[in-house]
Amino acid sequence: MDPKDRLIFALDVPDLKEAVRYAKLLNGSVGCFKVGLQLFVSEGPAVLQAIREHSDIDIFLDLKLHDIPATVRSGVKAATRHNVQYLTVHCGSGLDMLRAAAHGAAGSSLKLLAVTVLTSSGAEDFSGSDPSMQDMQLANLVLDRARQAQSAGCHGVVCSGQEVSHVKNAVQNKIIAVVPGIRPAWANVSKDDQSRITTPSQAVADGADLIVVGRPIRDAKDPKEAACRIVDEIAEADTPAS
Repeated sequence: MDPKDRLIFALDVPDLKEAVRYAKLLNGSVGCFKVGLQLFVSEGPAVLQAIREHSDIDIFLDLKLHDIPATVRSGVKAATRHNVQYLTVHCGSGLDMLRAAAHGAAGSSLKLLAVTVLTSSGAEDFSGSDPSMQDMQLANLVLDRARQAQSAGCHGVVCSGQEVSHVKNAVQNKIIAVVPGIRPAWANVSKDDQSRITTPSQAVADGADLIVVGRPIRDAKDPKEAACRIVDEIAEADTPAS
């Protein structure tokens, strides 16, 4: 895979105008545009068409569907009509829901990604007073959910860089791992709500197939240059040691 194609840019912007601006600016510099809840709820499917009109890059619809199995299956099936490359569902509702989601995607080119635990959650969010037990709880939950996603027929999982190497081992490298919460060492992100973060090079070195980057690119003085720096880091991590 070309290093550029490993980079997903999060279009976490409020409206279609801003989405189109970044689509034009970063076309050819990243491998995929991620459309999340804010933008999709604000603009609806029209934003997907607008992105396609101004770029030739894949689209990742990040809705983290999380409901009863029948509802999620219908939601995924509806999403297949939007011709997007990726769609997220949340693992929190269990194996039956994940199976229903996979059933909804069957027969389409849509790749289903199962979100394990949000990168804004830290070990302290889990019960127990012993910090080492909290870390273990979180790590075990991520691994258990990754195995469930694989068993259900999902194409990949979303996890933090702190767990990605263990996740890839747990699924025997048979499904893709997408890592958000990426923070390059040179990036200055204010009011950051991410907890389990890592750098682009470390995420890829640890086994991430794709990384999701938003604010470090979006808030940079030169977003295109920032994207290129991240691609360079990915390429460096991809290069085998001599």
